[in-house]
Amino acid sequence: MGFEGDEESAANQVSTKSRFRYNSPLVQITLIGLVCFCCPGMFNALSGMGGGGQVNPTAANNANTALYTTFAIFGVLGGGIYNILGPRLTLAAGCSTYVLYAGSFLYYNHKQHQSFAIVAGAILGIGAGFLWAGEGAIMTSYPPPHRKGTYISLFWSIFNMGGVIGGLIPFILNYNRSEAASVNDGTYIGFMCFMTAGTLLSLAILPPSKVVRDDGTRCTNIKYSKVSTEAVEIGKLFFNWKMLLIAPAAWASNFFYSYQFNNVNGALFNLRTRGLNNVFYWGAQMVGSVGIGYILDFSFQSRRKRGFVGIGIVAALGTAIWAGGLAKQVGYKHNDLPPKLDFKDSGSDFAGPFVLYFSYGLLDAMFQSMVYWVIGALADDSEILSRYVGFYKGVQSAGAAVAWQVDAHKVPLLSQLIVNWSLTTVSYPLLAILVMLAVKDDQKGEEPSINPASMDNNSKPV
Repeated sequence: MGFEGDEESAANQVSTKSRFRYNSPLVQITLIGLVCFCCPGMFNALSGMGGGGQVNPTAANNANTALYTTFAIFGVLGGGIYNILGPRLTLAAGCSTYVLYAGSFLYYNHKQHQSFAIVAGAILGIGAGFLWAGEGAIMTSYPPPHRKGTYISLFWSIFNMGGVIGGLIPFILNYNRSEAASVNDGTYIGFMCFMTAGTLLSLAILPPSKVVRDDGTRCTNIKYSKVSTEAVEIGKLFFNWKMLLIAPAAWASNFFYSYQFNNVNGALFNLRTRGLNNVFYWGAQMVGSVGIGYILDFSFQSRRKRGFVGIGIVAALGTAIWAGGLAKQVGYKHNDLPPKLDFKDSGSDFAGPFVLYFSYGLLDAMFQSMVYWVIGALADDSEILSRYVGFYKGVQSAGAAVAWQVDAHKVPLLSQLIVNWSLTTVSYPLLAILVMLAVKDDQKGEEPSINPASMDNNSKPV
């Protein structure tokens, strides 16, 4: 039967006394943060180098296009797959593909053949769909309803510490190679070691039916789903007005990465400085997620009002940061790049572009944490939220696939910036409408739809 008996429920009531127990949301969110620290955190550091650490970004652009194309499909499907397989199998399968991707660039360092990187990117897109759908379901459904912003910021801080450490790896290993064109083998090997550790750590994540909040409630009562149920529910998402309002924010939320990584960090700075910049870019994400998480959880008693304030703050900050980016962008083009800046040798010329890149990282975390908070405010049940997050990641990845090809085709940099700024700006009023219409101040989200199969006594739980 899909629901736990009275004896087990009573036993779990006793186990809720410690916040640091293994089956608590705090510990499980920390664990998923560490998994993402090791896998997508290191991937972000690799991507943030510009061109995957290579002098010519073509291979990385094509690999990322393949990645986000498959990610767009499996991001949408990922929520259903998570509901069927449970977190351990879903996350471990997803994490293993990150190791292959980093290895493909190690191979590229020697052979300069991009085919392996493109295939590895496509496989990683499948795995990333699994990982991020599972991560999103855990991050939005495991916390108590009134502390979702805090737990999202906790996850985002741990996850982005991976980008900080990942930025230090190429910075340290290539410190004495200020004129180098691409990173050394040790950089990719270091990334692969972390990604392997993350794959193993993912096996420690508990399924939602075994996670008990401090008040004794569970993250879901349903222990498993089936393919037909998930196919129907995923199909409904494309006609769900809430998801349609989220879609522009989802499309925008990774669209700017190709511009920021290749055409700001990659275009303006030399190799070792790009590694240093990434330390601060992902460090800024930690600051941004904590700041917006506090506002979304503690600024006002009304949850709806907190949503409006959070969206307003991100909108104002985003406008200022993209305006600063515009001021810098008018000074260079694809075929007219300035001399590469070095953190030691460029003096005051380094400061402005560095602060801009830092600010882009700050905005990214605040924007995505805000969207995750809105999604988390729409429901409390893991089964529903896994599908919502899967839809978000699928649309997000479709946007990213387009963005990497936009850069690969050398679309003017000013045009790229204007599109990025416009996409994020359009998202704010739509998210505000969603908060106004769908977010409740009583902190009760949608009730889970009972899967009839979950009532089958002969069924085997995940």
